[in-house]
Amino acid sequence: MSYGGGHLIRSAATIYPDGLRLDQHDHPWGQLAFCNSGVMRVESERAAWLAPPTRAIWLPARVAHAIVMRGEVATRFLYLSPELAAPLPAAPVVVEVTPLLRELILYILNLRMLHSGRPAEERIARLLVDLLAEARRVDLALPLPGDRRALALARRLQDAPGETAPLAELARAAGASLRTLQRRFPAETGLTLEAWRQKARLIAAVARLSQGAPVAVAAADCGYESPSAFIAAFKRQLGVTPGRYRAAR
Repeated sequence: MSYGGGHLIRSAATIYPDGLRLDQHDHPWGQLAFCNSGVMRVESERAAWLAPPTRAIWLPARVAHAIVMRGEVATRFLYLSPELAAPLPAAPVVVEVTPLLRELILYILNLRMLHSGRPAEERIARLLVDLLAEARRVDLALPLPGDRRALALARRLQDAPGETAPLAELARAAGASLRTLQRRFPAETGLTLEAWRQKARLIAAVARLSQGAPVAVAAADCGYESPSAFIAAFKRQLGVTPGRYRAAR
């Protein structure tokens, strides 16, 4: 592959405090959003993705998104030129960050920019794209409903995964009956309300485990009455036990 003049990759590294929100914006280049510590929640109008330190989010160019920080977050952003990013997915995805991919991201950040016309830097850029294209996809995405009442409930369940109030009560607080929202969620997200809530809890648990919480604490914080039920649900959704996930983070 040959490239025109200019940059192939630009980078940025910033530390953000817990709770900070970067309001909705987009980029003319594709963005790889990775963090060395803390957890990022990236949100578009119709979906939310979680990025703990062992995962990264690929955001194609011009995808409008906001970012919410959980814990002190050391962000590591790479921006790929349109030509370089052409082989990568056309929709946002969460990918596993292997040790090799992590070291390559940090190496590029140390260089700050990669330029076309410099063979060594072009090889590094192509290696990054190859690793991203081959990286294992991880289902840490939550589809968001468009109905304002369903979205209000979805936001509450995301922000308070350990909420124990009955769904009927939460639905009324969002301005609708439980039956209405049980119809809206499958129609707008592809998941039943109950399945959506469970996935939201498991994704929140990934964040807690990434921040160092013990398995039992993550289970309780995310609304599970017993660690065994949490472990079984976590393994079904993510293909690994929470204990193994925590050890590998």
